[in-house]
Amino acid sequence: MIRNLILIFLSIVFLGCQEPSDNKIAIVIHGGAGTILKENMTPELERSYFLKLEEAIRVGYDILKNGGSSKKAVEMTIHVMENSPLFNAGHGAVLTSDGTAELDASFMDGETLDAGAIAGVKNIKNPISAAIAVMEKSPYVLLSSNGAEQFASEVGLEIVPNSYFITERRKNQLKAIQNKNEVSFYDPYIKDSKYGTVGCVALDVNGNISAGTSTGGRSNKKWGRLGDVPIIGAGTYANNECCGISATGWGEFFIRNVVAYDIAALVNYKKLNIKEASKLALEKVKDLGGDGGVIVLDKNGDVSMDFNTAGMYRAYINNEGELTVKIYND
Repeated sequence: MIRNLILIFLSIVFLGCQEPSDNKIAIVIHGGAGTILKENMTPELERSYFLKLEEAIRVGYDILKNGGSSKKAVEMTIHVMENSPLFNAGHGAVLTSDGTAELDASFMDGETLDAGAIAGVKNIKNPISAAIAVMEKSPYVLLSSNGAEQFASEVGLEIVPNSYFITERRKNQLKAIQNKNEVSFYDPYIKDSKYGTVGCVALDVNGNISAGTSTGGRSNKKWGRLGDVPIIGAGTYANNECCGISATGWGEFFIRNVVAYDIAALVNYKKLNIKEASKLALEKVKDLGGDGGVIVLDKNGDVSMDFNTAGMYRAYINNEGELTVKIYND
């Protein structure tokens, strides 16, 4: 009888340690939106984007699949894109009017509503990690410029020279813009404009939603210009009660519309689904003269990847491990 009681006890302990079978995980990413048309894309470049988007999202999904946190999944996924010259974030970021890279990033935890952000930094290798560190290791939400760099160094993040971020592609892009005497989102790989921000939203087995966004901002930007990315509620937002959001687009308009929080509020208070909320929020942006896109992931693992431009680099893996990678408006 004692043996049977022991077996029953062990069975209860074992079962108690198992994750409920209906716990969902999901992850969605974007790599920028704009006039991204297939006829303007070479087969080689198109393949490069598809492969890098898949690589990035699989890094995050593997973390989630193995029981890791949505925070870690978002951070490591964005690292892949920050370290790639294909995107306007980290290595390969666009350049300011004086030829330097100035980087912004933000992160939000949907369970606690804690958040962190950095703005206008020039030597932090992975800005998304700095944003998370601000959340976890400082009493603040947003740090900028030299102070943010000093903080990052003190907490042990990797520091690199500004030259690390600068590529020939971005030098040529800046030169072309300055020859036209304009401030632009112009990208020589894509005809017309592209908003090159990267972002990720993830849902882990514990039901926690995290969202993060990272960018080099606007090419040929001046006077320490900042967009929506480092502003919590504009470019990034997460709340376990409803959803997580990461935005990409014309930052000034996303700030004025508080787009990320607007989507969450429409879901939370007006009871719209994330697709309806995303479309309505982007319509507000368009009405003011801006454009861009958003990725949204709700507490049920449902996803929305909406944009009012010709394309958006994006990918999604659902609870069944099914992968979707898209670039164009299809």
